[in-house]
Amino acid sequence: MGSQLGRLAQLGSALAVAGALLAPTAHAADEFEYVAMGDSAAAGPLTPNPDPNLLCFRSQENYPRVAARLIGAKLTDVSCSGAKIKDFSGRQHGIMAPQYDALSDRTDLVSVTIGGNDVSLVRSAVSCVNLLPDPLGSSCADEFTAGGKDELAERIDALVPRFDDALAQIRHRAPNAEIVVVGYGTYLRPGGCYPKEPIWARDADYIQSSVDKLSAMLGERAAAHGARFVDLGPVSVGHDVCAAPAEKYFEGVVPTSVAAPLHPNAKGMQVFGRTVAEAVQHTRS
Repeated sequence: MGSQLGRLAQLGSALAVAGALLAPTAHAADEFEYVAMGDSAAAGPLTPNPDPNLLCFRSQENYPRVAARLIGAKLTDVSCSGAKIKDFSGRQHGIMAPQYDALSDRTDLVSVTIGGNDVSLVRSAVSCVNLLPDPLGSSCADEFTAGGKDELAERIDALVPRFDDALAQIRHRAPNAEIVVVGYGTYLRPGGCYPKEPIWARDADYIQSSVDKLSAMLGERAAAHGARFVDLGPVSVGHDVCAAPAEKYFEGVVPTSVAAPLHPNAKGMQVFGRTVAEAVQHTRS
């Protein structure tokens, strides 16, 4: 009888230890795991509260962080300024882990903003800066569309198969996740606001139309892959680089708040994070 009681006591102790070991795993299984991928439009370079990983110029107040707090998700943010689609599978800066490595079958949500660097949108916008009024200078729109072609539109079209492959890879690596593709916003209003922002009217319209083409492509491909698309264009209308400092979501060539030029500021990231969270919560409800 005594030996039986001893064995029962040992069994009870073993079960208690096993329960203690399993408890964190069970709790972790209940967590809503969110992976944020992408470029500087997601990372938020120079906006307040920088991430300790200074290589990516990632803010802890970027839209993924805002969205994660609102939906109560455990966030793994691998967005990185300067990222291109190749950095999803390769080592950006030679040392950063591929962004795909953050994905697993435990991932519940993936957000991705990518493509701007692949088609050199910011560099193209910077090339449109003119300190002298039209016609004292050259038009970037004229240069990009010389000979009846549209160079940026061609770059966007050429990006489609690579973006398709990226979405397929995300689906493969995170088979249980909802994928949310987040587009780019309204950086410039029709006609721009020269000389407040030193980009001629036709160049401002050309650059914004190119941003819109890229976002439209991302939305079309997201739908083709069963992903959700969050369009930041409409929510940022009237909050472009030409807006008053208190109203703008994007900074211009010369920022008026702490953020990188031609990138979302802290106010924009708050709004974009709420927009993403609302889209995700609508799906989960």
